[in-house]
Amino acid sequence: MRNEIILATHGLTRCFGGLVAVNDVTFDIKINEIHAILGPNGAGKSTLINLLSGEIPPSEGQVLYRSQPIQGKSARQIARMGIGRSHQKTNIFPRLNCLQNCELAARIHMGGVFGSWRSRHQAREVSERALESLHTCQLTHRAYTAAADMSYGEQRQLQIAMVLATAPSLMLLDEPMAGMGREETAQVTELLASLTDRYTLVLIEHDMDSVFRLADRITVMVDGCVLESGPAEQIRTSDKVRDVYLGRHDEEATA
Repeated sequence: MRNEIILATHGLTRCFGGLVAVNDVTFDIKINEIHAILGPNGAGKSTLINLLSGEIPPSEGQVLYRSQPIQGKSARQIARMGIGRSHQKTNIFPRLNCLQNCELAARIHMGGVFGSWRSRHQAREVSERALESLHTCQLTHRAYTAAADMSYGEQRQLQIAMVLATAPSLMLLDEPMAGMGREETAQVTELLASLTDRYTLVLIEHDMDSVFRLADRITVMVDGCVLESGPAEQIRTSDKVRDVYLGRHDEEATA
């Protein structure tokens, strides 16, 4: 089960005019793993995650989810297939409390809108999803707290809870620890580590300590291309990654 591939790309390419943001990317994600995407600014990481979530279409190539191509499907259709997405910028509803934020995420995912319901059964399912996602993210005590009144770190945890409320199998997380202090980063790192028995995570993150603590495998991108992909320890010790991404040559030149 652990080696089963849940998502794969083949020759994935995205052009914006003359700019090739993602260039012939081929890699795969195994079920229940944490797969990190690393690379310097402008490497194509955010464009790649937008392609995986269906927010933008590819210029060429394929994305396969559970062996089925997702090209031509809307982002909402892809979400309903089981792919959840968080964004680099905190994307919550500050005037709603935590429970309402999660309920709204679940309702939209199920095709409803806030305040309108098709059945009591659906209403109960939404409430259960929301409460469970808050419990998973250790925010149950904040259920009735307005999102605007929480710390930045708690708001980032709430964003993860909102993704969980959509009942995904695969979660695409774009810099979930961006802007956090050390203690908040440690909390979110622990949270993400606890999710892998139920979810598969694709993680874009600049906090290298957290990445190497969490990731089973890592794909490193440079200039829209895959530089290297493999187990975390392989990437940690790779001369190629050190030279191009970590800038070892630049350090030696200035020594």
